[in-house]
Amino acid sequence: MRDRTQANLDQLLQSGGIRLGRAQHDRLGWLVGQYGAPTMDGIPDGRRNGVVILKEPPSGAAAELFYRSLNPACAVVIAGSENPGFDFLKSKLTEFGTVGPCGAEGPHEMWWGGIGWSKFLSAADDCTTRPRIVSCHPRGGDDGAAHELRQSLERLQLNCHIEAIETQLADRVLCFEKAEFLLRMWTTYREPLLFVEAGATLREAPLLPSFLGCDVAVHKWNRWEMSARTLYLGRTKAAEMLLRTWQQLAASYPAIWEGYLLDQAWSLTSSQVPLDTVWLPRSYHALQGDLGASRATILHDQQTTTLELGPDPGFASIVRTARRAGRTGARDAFMVMTSKAETGNGIAVILRDVSVSDPGAVAATLEAVTGAYAADCGGYGRLELSLCAWQDDVGVAREAAGLARYRILEIAPGQHIANDFFAANACDDAVMTARRLFP
Repeated sequence: MRDRTQANLDQLLQSGGIRLGRAQHDRLGWLVGQYGAPTMDGIPDGRRNGVVILKEPPSGAAAELFYRSLNPACAVVIAGSENPGFDFLKSKLTEFGTVGPCGAEGPHEMWWGGIGWSKFLSAADDCTTRPRIVSCHPRGGDDGAAHELRQSLERLQLNCHIEAIETQLADRVLCFEKAEFLLRMWTTYREPLLFVEAGATLREAPLLPSFLGCDVAVHKWNRWEMSARTLYLGRTKAAEMLLRTWQQLAASYPAIWEGYLLDQAWSLTSSQVPLDTVWLPRSYHALQGDLGASRATILHDQQTTTLELGPDPGFASIVRTARRAGRTGARDAFMVMTSKAETGNGIAVILRDVSVSDPGAVAATLEAVTGAYAADCGGYGRLELSLCAWQDDVGVAREAAGLARYRILEIAPGQHIANDFFAANACDDAVMTARRLFP
């Protein structure tokens, strides 16, 4: 961005009281460069380009009016997208990506979207950064599928690495085997990696993730279930963290299907670093029989179905709502912060009633908690902050914190959070321990 545009953006954010981390600010600045000048909480003029930054969740009628005012030359950025109040508006828009929170500096998730992918798909054709396409298949099995993939890559003159690997099962690659292969590719090559399942064919160069410059790009089947059939990894520390987390989870739980493990790796990584995620369009995960298969960038050799890819139907009830809205959800820690305290003690703070409270109060309390921990951790080496919309979510968060043997604090939006919030609660712990030892 030019200096003047940067100054105008900074002034707009400051006037709106919006705090963004560096990765979030960079993504917003990139969008301003693509779409034009930003505005705050307004209904855009349908004849102009620009970025609309939303701070407050609109009502149903207002969301409908706002949506109708947009055109493909407008982008929408939601600065505090962890609030479920934005879910309805998000469902009407095309979801482009999410940037996770970044401690006290940027204690919110940032969501960005718009009206269709056409602008980015056409612009990506001029991208000069090309990923290396990688894929693997069982050694000794039918290599016909891999041959089809290789032929399509040669036709497009794309660098690739397709390898037959040793597998436990003759007809498939298990999740931990796929993750270990990808980790090996990460250390072997220096380009961004795009994993494509053997059996797929590429109709055109898959340049969209490289053009967008994200950490990770993945398609969500039915808008909620992450599929490991197409997975992009940029050359960033955040992308490596997700990959290693996925590999560790897959090694620890080899019987669990890969979509769930990838989802959990994404959730864990996004809570600890500002992971810049792009949610790939269906053209990067088209199946045989799709209406748009002839225009697909990546076409997988699977038949179109109305069923989910994963075998566990219970998984849907856990994360479906949150993932469709591009957020971590109440059953996952929204944010994890660590301190330099030498103790291994952790504290879990549960912010309840998020769905029925004033959005401004939720955001302010979130900022107060993270700011207090950054200023004085109270001797707690780790903070896990959970946002709970309903009482059932509170129970799940309490159970998870109890299993980790964390100190548990439940707070409400708008509650006063003093600068010594964590130190005071650490003192309370010490008093309670003393009373148990010396009644």
